[in-house]
Amino acid sequence: MSYHNPVLLKESVDGLNIKEDGVYVDVTFGGGGHSKEILSRLGQKGRLIGFDQDEDALANVLDDDRFLLINENFRYIRQFLKFHGIRKVDGILGDFGVSSHQFDKAERGFSTRFDADLDMRMSQKNTVSAYDVVNTYAYDDLRKVLFQYGDLRNANAMANTIIDHREDGGIKTTDELKQVLKKYLPAFKEHKILAQIYQAIRIEVNQEIQVIKEFLEQTNDLLEVGGRLSLISYHSLEDRLVKRYIRAGQFEGEPEKDFYGNIDVPFKKVGGLIVPSKEEIALNNRARSAKLRIAERK
Repeated sequence: MSYHNPVLLKESVDGLNIKEDGVYVDVTFGGGGHSKEILSRLGQKGRLIGFDQDEDALANVLDDDRFLLINENFRYIRQFLKFHGIRKVDGILGDFGVSSHQFDKAERGFSTRFDADLDMRMSQKNTVSAYDVVNTYAYDDLRKVLFQYGDLRNANAMANTIIDHREDGGIKTTDELKQVLKKYLPAFKEHKILAQIYQAIRIEVNQEIQVIKEFLEQTNDLLEVGGRLSLISYHSLEDRLVKRYIRAGQFEGEPEKDFYGNIDVPFKKVGGLIVPSKEEIALNNRARSAKLRIAERK
């Protein structure tokens, strides 16, 4: 699993409550770790569809007649399932965030460990890169990205500093961005703050929050009654969306109540929040912030 070490592997696949002849979707195929585990539990009549927008993931396609890999963003899940003659499924698994491969491939620009072009695109087909965010966004837009997606208290000052420096030929690499923002990176917090900056820009480049919203809103219609969602999040913005949608069937406000005060929501949660064990975190440090939530279609 050098491409991506699957997080909460057993727990997330257990959460799907797999039927041998069921149809399942892994919307974040990556290195195929979760998909392999799902296939191991399916019978000959079972079926698994994987989604991954990263062309690099195509190298990991599984040689199994029951499996289909779609090289697209999972925000288009209903459209592509329909194209392949699938209208209902028995379970959907999602492992959000960045794969180990994307972090470890220096030229992709995701990691604070390497100097690389400002890219951060999960799909090479994406027309907006980190360079565009850093070098073309207006002050208000850049400030909002840094504050909302990175929870950076100095977002206003950082945005101003970036804009002041990009007039001198632009900020082209991750190392140049670090140098521009150096005064906001005290040694004892440098890695943490850089990670927040990278996260904010990456989320904006890939529209990650909007993608998850669009995806979740389609799951209600796609899942059979009794079908399961098994979703792993890595930061509070993702987890909040998943938690609210499972609880209320919407992202803001409260669901309407009937005459008797009951609410009609499409899902019921299964169990409580699941996090990795100390043993898993010791083996895979990237699992440390993972949160798994499971829900069943009512």
